[in-house]
Amino acid sequence: METNNKYGYLIRWLIGVGDMIILNFVFLLICNMLGGRGLHFIYHSLREVILLLNFSYFLSLYFVPIQLHKSVVFIDKIVQRAVSLVTILIFLFATCLMFLNVGNVLASFILVYYYISVVLLISLWRVFVRIILKWYRRKGYNFKKVIIVGAGKNGMDLYRVMKDDLSYGFNILGFFDDNPELKKTLPNLLGTTSEVEEFALAHDIDEIYCTLPGTNDEKIVRMLNFSEKHMIRFFIVPEFYRNLKKSLVMEVMESVPLLTVRREPLQAVYNRALKRTFDIVFSLAILLTVFPILYIIIGALIKLSSPGPILFKQKRTGLYGRDFECYKFRTMKVNAEADTMQAVKDDPRKTKIGSFLRKTNLDEFPQFINVLLGDMSVVGPRPHMLKHTEEYSALIDKYMIRHLVKPGITGWAQVTGYRGETKTLEQMEGRVKRDVWYIENWTFFLDLKIIVVTLLNMLRGEKNAY
Repeated sequence: METNNKYGYLIRWLIGVGDMIILNFVFLLICNMLGGRGLHFIYHSLREVILLLNFSYFLSLYFVPIQLHKSVVFIDKIVQRAVSLVTILIFLFATCLMFLNVGNVLASFILVYYYISVVLLISLWRVFVRIILKWYRRKGYNFKKVIIVGAGKNGMDLYRVMKDDLSYGFNILGFFDDNPELKKTLPNLLGTTSEVEEFALAHDIDEIYCTLPGTNDEKIVRMLNFSEKHMIRFFIVPEFYRNLKKSLVMEVMESVPLLTVRREPLQAVYNRALKRTFDIVFSLAILLTVFPILYIIIGALIKLSSPGPILFKQKRTGLYGRDFECYKFRTMKVNAEADTMQAVKDDPRKTKIGSFLRKTNLDEFPQFINVLLGDMSVVGPRPHMLKHTEEYSALIDKYMIRHLVKPGITGWAQVTGYRGETKTLEQMEGRVKRDVWYIENWTFFLDLKIIVVTLLNMLRGEKNAY
């Protein structure tokens, strides 16, 4: 156990040293590349500036600690955390420079180049370390020795997850269970639950995973107390996980632990403020630049293609199930079925310009008005017509969950193959599943990714848009 903890510290120390080499080298390199002006900037107070840079790094680690040594870390999270770390670092560093009276136009110019360079290099460095670490673990090094207590359904599910990827760094020695029948089917059954403590001490176990049902509370408490006494990490898989296959979030009300069925990042005030600020800035930028030109050109084409208004207005379901009026460029002839019938392939109601607008997503641009008004967000689950909300909420259990956030002009479901007509219940279930995943896994960087993919799809043309 001591060796495993030592490896964790060494990995974090190695990453930290690499970060600092990049930070200092890139800073000096950019200043040198700028010639005499850049050198004048750093020589103004060289020792103080370098000291503040490194101090800002260590302070930033308090907000975004190094976590690459953990068993499961995904590449996109590594990049996201690297960007967060460097953003906080630059903010702290720039603030310190202002107090030293070093802040000027040249300093701002250097910091912009420095920020971009360091974000790229530290992201690449950390991804590289993670890849090397995963390779090292697959070779059988830097692993944790673990045992699983309870060989029921939950225990077997946990075993399969741990064994699925050797790079997670788990060396599962086997199971402990009081069911004697399991000896015939489990080759790695190590004994009964009464033998856990003796085995853990003899084999220097790092972690114990308990999947016993709640009726065995005396055994669970006994093993928990043993683990804490001998500094072995102890984890419990809730019994109801057998029927509720999803991640749970722990909250505490005073001293009472509470489990909620989903994590909702947009419940945090900071995240909502960040998303709303981006929505306002982005929608204003579109409405003041691109939209007036599109309105004149597309509006003229719509008028020439068929009689009727330029904008199509339709009641749709928004945040918390409230109705709002959604705007689009009109792509169909005025018809009585607009609020009840979805657009289908080769729909006779579409105008000549309508197919092009739908395929390129240009028909959605008036919805930036909805974003500015606060009815929608740039990114979120697509708003459905009221008839669909009524129908599918009765057929799909989790359908209404998608209304816990504002609907969006584009969304995760749309960029992962679920744009356009939903011909079957399974297609709508797939869309809802992705909408719920977005709600539970929201990050600002995920929104940016969805916007970029949407722009690329607009250039390529959407095959499911009709």
